Amino acid sequence: MPGARCAPVLISAVLGAVAPAAAQQRVIQPDLGQVTEGAQWRVVNRVATVLAEDGKPVARLSEALLSGFARLEGVEFDQGVIEFAVRGKNVPQRSFVGVAFHGVDDETYDAVYFRPFNFMSGDSTRRSHGVQYVAHPTFTWQKLRTEHPGEYEQPVDPAPDPDGWFHARVVVEDGTVSVFVNEATAPSLVVGQLSDRAGGWVGLWVGSGSGGDFADLRITRRE
Repeated sequence: MPGARCAPVLISAVLGAVAPAAAQQRVIQPDLGQVTEGAQWRVVNRVATVLAEDGKPVARLSEALLSGFARLEGVEFDQGVIEFAVRGKNVPQRSFVGVAFHGVDDETYDAVYFRPFNFMSGDSTRRSHGVQYVAHPTFTWQKLRTEHPGEYEQPVDPAPDPDGWFHARVVVEDGTVSVFVNEATAPSLVVGQLSDRAGGWVGLWVGSGSGGDFADLRITRRE
């Protein structure tokens, strides 16, 4: 993890569980089972539930048309690290899972997401579409693939199980977005940020036709 100029302020959003307090930490205990206004999560265009799996709380976002997300209320993210565990599925065009950040409203945000159904494809072109960066509403995946092929999406190597859990770490620092998967020391994707937004909301994100499972969300905000 790149060094910070000063001690980081750590926001640990542990889904359905209490994270231990520590010096220079602000602990958030969101409950995705409460999706009404005023709860710590605001869920847009999805239904969110909390499940227990192997003793660990899991947030599940339902499938629906168009993109959807669970937005963490009261947390501003500018630079730092977003880490999470995520599980999609190996069904073509039905699994787009990741995180959104630097959000302004429900249509304006940056996002990093994965296409698990491409992770282990026998088609090299599909494998190259494993992880994607976008900046909505201007820089959609369609626009980026057409105008900048191979720049804002890359394969994930080594490829995780497309039906299993994997760990993602998104580093946003000095206008650069880097994405690391599982224990890899080299990033799967490194791109320059396309939007000029310096901060905004952060949340769990799924694409059109897709749901997804999330756990172990941890946000380290640099100040």
